[in-house]
Amino acid sequence: MSGILKPTGRLFLIVGNSGSGKDSLLTEVLARWPASVKPIRIPQRYITRPAHDSEQYISVTAREFGDLKRKNKFWLTWHVYNTDYGVPTIVLDWLSRGQHVAVNVSREVIPLASRIIPDLKVIFVSVPLEITLQRMRSRCREAENEQSFQQRLQRAKENQNLKGADFIVDNSGSLDVSANKLLSYLLSFR
Repeated sequence: MSGILKPTGRLFLIVGNSGSGKDSLLTEVLARWPASVKPIRIPQRYITRPAHDSEQYISVTAREFGDLKRKNKFWLTWHVYNTDYGVPTIVLDWLSRGQHVAVNVSREVIPLASRIIPDLKVIFVSVPLEITLQRMRSRCREAENEQSFQQRLQRAKENQNLKGADFIVDNSGSLDVSANKLLSYLLSFR
């Protein structure tokens, strides 16, 4: 996709290390979103790994992902930890209809997304490394001796902050408190 878009809705990119609780925060925000304000949409991503209870997404094979990508079904894609991720193009429709959109993405796609939608907002979900490790272990998605687990942990060590984030949510304590902080920030853009 090329060109600059000026949607009437606001795009929020949610980034943070594995185990920071991005999806949990988004689920809580959606549940608390007031019906009286402009709606917010949270798209399900397409991911090339088997479905798992720890995260809501559309599980696809690498072949299915490639087919969808060739058919321009994704707005953003990235590859990390031997896994492909895709954000569906429906996001652009929602934004053009004035709906706000919050999506969990890799920090790698921020530059591309910013070139297309310059006024997007980047939200970094922060947790200390010890909590990241605890959460990665407790979700049981990967064994601790697996390469992808170790890669996630190493990446978390190297990326405890995100320079240039528009808003930072500390999600190391109560999910309720963190979700309310994120909700307040998002609602400031009504």
